[in-house]
This record gives sequence, structure tokens and C-alpha cells, in this order.
Amino acid sequence: MADPHDNNSNDPLGAVDTPTPRRKPKPEVTTIGGRALKPSTLMMGHGYDPALSEGSLKAPIFLTSTFAFESASAGKRHFEGITGKREGGAEGLVYSRFNGPNQEILEDRLAIWDDAEDALCFSSGMTAIAVLILAACNTGDVIVHSGPLYAASEGFVAKVMAKYGVTYIAFPAGASREKLDEVMREAKAKAEEQGGEVPLIYLESPGNPTNALVDIEAVKEARDAHFDPERCPIAIDNTFLGPLWQRPLEHGADLVVYSLTKYVGGHSDLVAGSVAGGKKWIDAIRALRNTMGGIADPNTAWMLLRSLETVELRMQRAGENAAKVCAMLKKHPKVEGLGYLGMIEDERQKDIYDRHCLGAGSTFSVFIKGGEAECFRFLDALKVAKLAVSLGGTETLASHPASMTHLSVAEGRRAELGISDNLVRISIGIEDADDLIADFEQALEAV
Repeated sequence: MADPHDNNSNDPLGAVDTPTPRRKPKPEVTTIGGRALKPSTLMMGHGYDPALSEGSLKAPIFLTSTFAFESASAGKRHFEGITGKREGGAEGLVYSRFNGPNQEILEDRLAIWDDAEDALCFSSGMTAIAVLILAACNTGDVIVHSGPLYAASEGFVAKVMAKYGVTYIAFPAGASREKLDEVMREAKAKAEEQGGEVPLIYLESPGNPTNALVDIEAVKEARDAHFDPERCPIAIDNTFLGPLWQRPLEHGADLVVYSLTKYVGGHSDLVAGSVAGGKKWIDAIRALRNTMGGIADPNTAWMLLRSLETVELRMQRAGENAAKVCAMLKKHPKVEGLGYLGMIEDERQKDIYDRHCLGAGSTFSVFIKGGEAECFRFLDALKVAKLAVSLGGTETLASHPASMTHLSVAEGRRAELGISDNLVRISIGIEDADDLIADFEQALEAV
């Protein structure tokens, strides 16, 4: 991550280089008889000590902006530890812009799913992405990223970061090692020309909305061949498959990003995001979050703790439903094709899927014969599925990316990325699969 440039870096209220330390709960039970407990088990209590909250089985919602010290000397000792005037650092809670009990418990549990050293929660997925990128970059730097990205992510890199002299070079999701080497060389030359570095490689896999997969292992090999891994982390948006169906840190990524709004939250009733990965990288992002704010609020964090208890069950059911629905759609005469990971035809994409993915997920694209008019007739005829953006909720959602979520992407760029006018994005929920099939069949009759 970028070196801090704050002249008041010893001020904990304005620090960008010294993260506020976290409260430490009692020692956790993570193994029984040498057997590591599974994430689905740990979600029921990990990171929370009932003794700290009057014995409450579930963590209360801690609605407070600040935290009381036992004494003035304890307050002084705490700030001496934070500012480095005393060795050993500090523990505990100070101010809710930095951390809070609900958020810390949530972060502990999020880290478990990806086997990460640490995790951070944010007020939205885009806040997580924006703070991560800002923490990484200095003026003159070049970001390397895959395509397609979520439209807001692409816009942040291309438009917002451009204001601060940061440029980018993109490569297609399925790029080969040879293509990746070419892109790395180009980025390195551009960075040298601009007086900067390549401080971040940012991936999205599967890509939104095409489900195009990135070869994380090939990206890591190319990164290691051209850059110092200690100065150029690989971050990946794993929202479409995580945390159940893809574990990017095992394949070479350093940081994993989520829109927790989607599968983790899973009920279409909250907005949040997260970043998980190596402590070295997380500390730099945490320090900037402390300065800027953007941490998830206590109520949202509490709701996410509730959701994490059932995320495996919900994702499994949605994945089973998606497989059944896609089996019907594949045979339908009004369907031109499917962007579903369980039915990959491209050899390169299938190879990436086999190496990286543990399941096909429940969000996919369906290409309807015709164009925008035919897609609109299909969408307007749906009775069970809802016409709405977002994905990963308990209900089935459908949208038209070319005219909705990706309308801000230039038409030529949309065509280049395969976001055509006949593409409908579907996120399958946990309804009865036969009811969903009946709904899609009757809606296709309107096309």
C-alpha cells in the first residue's frame, strides 16, 4: 500500500499510518481434538464473549459513538500506545469511527471464510473498494485491472482516480499468461513514464454481469515475474461466488473484496462491504478507514452476524435452484445462450473454473433471442422473480444490465465486454425451483 503522507501521523484522530488496535475477546475455541471447526460452526459464536455482555447469548447492538475509559491514567496509557510514545501498542475501544464490538465480531467471522489474517467491514461494497484503492495509490501510479468490472468500480478507477493522476490498464478476464505478461510490461513502462509505480492489480471474477472468470494463478505468476509482490498486492472482488464457491487467497490473491449486500447479507435489507487478507495490507486500509470513516454501522454489522449463520444454507439452496432453472433455459427455443458457470463451453474458461471454483453459483446471464425489446417483454412478464438490481438475496431478481447497471459504460466498451442488448442478468433465490421454472417459462412466452 502507499506510504502515508500525513504530517500529523501521530494524531490517532487523523492517523493514516497507525491503525487503532482492536479489542481482544477471550481465547477462541477453533479446534476440538485436533480437528479444525468449520466456518458454519464458528459463525454461531466466534469473536463474541457473552461474559462481556451480561451473559447475552447473541451479541447486543452497541449503539454508541464513543467508549468510556476506567480512569484518566487508562486513557493516557491507551493514547500513548496508539501514538507510539509507549511500546506495546494498545487494546480496547475508543471511538465508533474506528471500531466497535459488533464490527469487530463481524470482521473476525468474515476472516474465517477466506482463511484470512484479518478483515474490515465497510458501509458499502464501493466504500470498501474505494478505500482499498486510495490506500494503495499515489499520483503517477498505474492500476492493472481485469474486465469487465462492476460499472461503479470501473468508473471509480477510470474517472475518480484520474483526478489524482492515477491511470489504469485493463485486460480481458480470460487473458492468457502471454497476454498478462504483455499488460504488466505495458503498465510498468507507463508507470515509469508517469513517475509512479504499479501498486495494485485489481480483479473481478466472475465478472459482472457476464460471469467471465479470471485466472488468478496466472495473474499471480505474471505479477511475481514483473513486480515485487511485497509492493503490488492482488485484490479480487469475489462477490458473485464468495464466500462459499471460491477462495481466492488459496490461488494467489492477497485481498478479497465483497459487497456484503449480496450473498453474505442475503436478505436485500442492508448495504455493506468488506476486505479480507494479509494483515500487512489490511492495516494500511484500516488506517485510511479510520481517517475517512466508512465503517459499517453497528446495526448493519449485527444484521450481518445474523446472516452469516445461514449463508451456507442459503447459497447451497440458491445454487441448486439455479442448476435446475438453467437446465430448462438451455433447452428453450427463445434462449440464445447462457452465461452460467455450470455450463461453460469455452475451454479456457472451463479450465479456470475447474481449478478455482467450488460451485457454479446462482447468478448468471441469459441471452434472449432478439434484443432490448424482447428482453423487456420477458422482464415485464415475470410474476415470481422481481425486476430489480442487486443479487444474492433470498428472492429471485432479474435486470437488464445494458440499460440499467451498465448504462454508464460506453457503448463500445459494453460491446467489447459482451454486455449486449439481449443479455438479462438473473440472480436465483431460495424459492421453490419448479415455481421459478414455471415463471420463466410463462415469461418467455411473452417474448
